[in-house]
Amino acid sequence: MKKIVTILVTFLFVVHTHAQRQDTVPDMTRDGATLNEVVIMGNNSRKDMLMKSSQSLVRIDKSEIVSSLSGSLMQSLSSIPGVKAINIGSSQSKPAIRGLGFNRMAVTENGIKHEGQQWGEEHGLEIDQFAVDCVEIIKGPAALLYGSDAIGGVINLYSDIPPAKPFEGKTELFMRSVNESLGLSVRVAGKNNWFYYKANLTLVDYADYKVPTDSIQYYSYYIRLKEQRLRNTAGKERDGSLLCGYAGERFSTSFRISDTYVRSGFFANAHGLEVRLSDIDYDRSRCDIDLPRCDIDLPRHDVNHLKVTNHSAWRTGAVRWESNLSYQNNLRREHSEPVSHGYMPMPPGTLERKYIKNTYTASLGMKALIAERHSLNAGLNVEHQHNRRSGWGFIIPDFETTSWGGYAFDRYFLSDDLILNAGIRINRVVTRIHSYHDWYKTPVAGSDSVYRERSARLRRSFNSFTWSLGVNYSAGAWIWKANIGKSFRVPIPKELGADGVNYHIFRYEKGEAGLSPEESYQFDAGIYWHNEALDIRLDSYVNYFPNYIYLNPTSAYTEGLQTYYYTQSRVIRYGVEADIRYRFLRRLEAVVKGEYLYAEQLSGNKKGYTLPFSPPWSADVELKYTFGSGEDGETGFISAAYRTVGNQHEIVPPEKSTAGYSILNLSAGKVFAWKECRLRLNLQALNLLGKKYYDHTSYYRQIDVPEPGRNFSLLIGFDF
Repeated sequence: MKKIVTILVTFLFVVHTHAQRQDTVPDMTRDGATLNEVVIMGNNSRKDMLMKSSQSLVRIDKSEIVSSLSGSLMQSLSSIPGVKAINIGSSQSKPAIRGLGFNRMAVTENGIKHEGQQWGEEHGLEIDQFAVDCVEIIKGPAALLYGSDAIGGVINLYSDIPPAKPFEGKTELFMRSVNESLGLSVRVAGKNNWFYYKANLTLVDYADYKVPTDSIQYYSYYIRLKEQRLRNTAGKERDGSLLCGYAGERFSTSFRISDTYVRSGFFANAHGLEVRLSDIDYDRSRCDIDLPRCDIDLPRHDVNHLKVTNHSAWRTGAVRWESNLSYQNNLRREHSEPVSHGYMPMPPGTLERKYIKNTYTASLGMKALIAERHSLNAGLNVEHQHNRRSGWGFIIPDFETTSWGGYAFDRYFLSDDLILNAGIRINRVVTRIHSYHDWYKTPVAGSDSVYRERSARLRRSFNSFTWSLGVNYSAGAWIWKANIGKSFRVPIPKELGADGVNYHIFRYEKGEAGLSPEESYQFDAGIYWHNEALDIRLDSYVNYFPNYIYLNPTSAYTEGLQTYYYTQSRVIRYGVEADIRYRFLRRLEAVVKGEYLYAEQLSGNKKGYTLPFSPPWSADVELKYTFGSGEDGETGFISAAYRTVGNQHEIVPPEKSTAGYSILNLSAGKVFAWKECRLRLNLQALNLLGKKYYDHTSYYRQIDVPEPGRNFSLLIGFDF
């Protein structure tokens, strides 16, 4: 590994020396906190964005995020073709791109990969959605620049865009009816010559959420719901962040500290059927958590994520350097009523599981224009993760993971309308897993009782070489893109060493210490056409995994829950996404969006079947009318969207199929301007007809819990 690092450092030095001799200095000013690439194609901003990458790239600004604001940031982005929110409850969700989520896609904030407990399906991203200024989504393999976990794509969040005024701020009050959510977000920011600052505070409380049914079925038990509410799904969120920065002509730097805290309950009937066994009266309150008017109920979890980051950029001659440093602390605690089961006696206290994960990351990159045609992007990065567990329950062991990587990516401008790009990356990852034995004894036939070993000591090393080739071509109103590449993902400690009950998603999970690194070969192709009235965007992809890692559902049961075990198989995936926008009149726009994904296992004992939780096809039709003069920022809109989702009968036994559905959503917004102040109103009506339906990617579907019913939300914002 030392030889590899030496070669990469030498390569960066040679490039730097050569670039210093160039007369042309690339324009790499900050654009939304991200460094622009060398663009020599004119001033068409739409064309520039589409030509920025040979992969499918979507950029969403703050106004679009607010207009589609939902219970979580990922739910707000789920209207984008190819992007899904894997939901647990009304306010917790994980992102997925083209059916790949968790550790198959990366989420970055200001260029730094967000590191929580990604394996935990039952809690969302620990990021304040109201602090996000804009979002950039890359659909397709992005491991070349971001390393392992970006095998399916990346969601880049930017919250460090410098303010435009000496002092500015905004206040946002928001409400949701489905869970009686009430939240407040406040931001103040300003700049003085070269210095600037930005501070955010967000507070959210929510009660048990409603579903359009009076009862559900779980393990052959029919469970009645009081007032159609899922017991103990209330929660609260407390977010805060402070950023201070300096932006000079040749050097800029910013320091940011953020802290996100979430406490939420787990649906009581799903966690060992507590409602039947517990003395807790879950129906006494809609809150079921320690809000000012409520009591604390079990089971619940508390998640706190502290992040301290530094981003710096400076120029030496014709080379733009960029560095990122970060420390992240993720503390997660799961509390449950102490109940003996199997050979485990009555455990002490309520702390079932506790995880403390510390992550340290550092990266150094450079961008340079060479020979006036090559835009070179190269860099090195290192990351170390340290995770420790405690509590009387077990599912994953203690572990440490250290990774090193280096990459080089070149964009070659043959002309203003034809760009070729190619890149390579090398990585080494070392994972150490600690041994774990139960704290109680288990009888063994023919011998005395023993403290059963759930996880054995393990050390695994993984090396990888990945590459990518792409082309962008523009001709008049047409833009063509194509990209082919290899990506990788190392097995995470949970996949290698899990052995325990995951109550919140209703299964017993078993790891496999001998898993191989996951590899992926993908080809993407996109066609874009636009004129003053019509925009057409079509993306297609083919994805082949020689050794896809997944949790295989079985018909067996362990400790009362369905047994899943990690295994590998060859998998083929392909799909298509479409986005068509037509402006009938200056103020009236119609949008048609859709996506389709097919996945099939080509080997293993589930050969011929798809993958668990594979999303079905879907299509959206939206009609949007805008009004207002636009002067002084006064605008408004009214929108109606009809979403249709197909049946999903392609399943992995014993997984159940899901029926298709259609729902109607309405939204409206208006901006009122007075001098330099703005009053913003946004109203949404989701699932307006109160349709009862099941999302195939939702874990609650397994226990017969439908998606939320009719939901009204209101956001009132004031900018000053």
